[in-house]
Amino acid sequence: MDKKITYFFTGIKGSGMSALALVLKQMKFQVAGSDLEQYFFTQHALKAAGIKIFPFSANNIKPNMEIILGNSFEDDHKEVIRAKELGVKVTRFHHFLGKLIKPYISIGVAGAHGKTSTTGLLAHVLSKIVPTNFLIGDGTGVGNSKAKYFVFESDEYKRHFLAYHPDYTIITNIDFDHPDYYHSPKDFFVAFKAMAKQVKKGIFAYGEDPYLRQIQVSVPIFYYGIAKNNDFIARNIYRTIKGSSFDVYFYDEFIGHFQVPTYGHHNVMNALAVVACAYQLGLDQKKTFEQILIFKGVKRRFCEKIVKNTVIIDDFAHHPTEIRATLDAARQKYPEKKIIAVFQPHTYSRTIALLDEFARSLDLADYVFLADIYGSAREKSGKISIEDLRAKLTKEEVIISERNISALLKHRKEVLIFMGAGDIQKFERAFAKLL
Repeated sequence: MDKKITYFFTGIKGSGMSALALVLKQMKFQVAGSDLEQYFFTQHALKAAGIKIFPFSANNIKPNMEIILGNSFEDDHKEVIRAKELGVKVTRFHHFLGKLIKPYISIGVAGAHGKTSTTGLLAHVLSKIVPTNFLIGDGTGVGNSKAKYFVFESDEYKRHFLAYHPDYTIITNIDFDHPDYYHSPKDFFVAFKAMAKQVKKGIFAYGEDPYLRQIQVSVPIFYYGIAKNNDFIARNIYRTIKGSSFDVYFYDEFIGHFQVPTYGHHNVMNALAVVACAYQLGLDQKKTFEQILIFKGVKRRFCEKIVKNTVIIDDFAHHPTEIRATLDAARQKYPEKKIIAVFQPHTYSRTIALLDEFARSLDLADYVFLADIYGSAREKSGKISIEDLRAKLTKEEVIISERNISALLKHRKEVLIFMGAGDIQKFERAFAKLL
């Protein structure tokens, strides 16, 4: 790492990229970056940190730089081409992060679902007890060269997590996703097995996941869950409109009673994973309890606001399992209200591969509204439309557009959950304005 050069992020508004930029900035490195000019939720923190953001241009690239390239961009990007012409080093995000974590006791958080929420909770707990750097997939990053630990989100897409060799890893689940890259559930599982073999000291794995029970590595695996065959067990789970509480046992030894101000069974399991990790690291369990109790969550995960007695929830859920978890959380907090799902599918390949599962998950809501499939930079079209998903649903459903969301108004004073990994927030903002 060189404080004499500028670390320039091509695609700086990406959630992982923006978090990494913040980490480097706080470690007193020179940081700048480029991206599209349209607003993205991560840019507020970047600007607050004094990080300059430029529109994409070959002229951004100067000799005294190292380019950190977002994983959504190919080597034919104009800034990459210019960097090669100037002899400027170009490093992919995941490879750069893999080098950055080496001096610290590193803890990755992997899994098809729950990575961001679990990383956020673990980072919150550790950083309040001992100096800790962290990188969360919601665009949050904290850097301190004197830190002891480095907590980071370990992303499975295109096997990027194979760039990391962490001391510890939490694995929340293995559930087939990214069908644009992975050929099958088996291929997905093989990637996680390879990642697990690179962990140096220990793994904390969700014990009710059948795939995770098949992983074989040389380091200890501590399974967590509610079944008796786990190492860390949550018992006496009690869920209310104010959150959840549970007792934790390490085998038959009582560790403590914990409360989380978040909702849904999945968040109890995320908290259990963090308790297990903190326990094995030797942290004070009383302090762990205190910090879990005040955790406020991460960006774009069950983020709530109330507009004229109407509850609006923003959530990143873009997989059937995540939709079920989000609806479960909403019913825990609002048991007396109707739950309305407003969903935008993310990528054509995922929608095709998981079409029936999407329908079954969405049918758990009282009413469903659908927005057109969001085409990503890597996948702009496909052999499926939103009508195909609509045809699978059994609940009342309506297809909406940003200009025509008035149908949502009949659900005033109820709970509307806007879910998706694309630009679903524009529908949310339009609805809030309409109210």
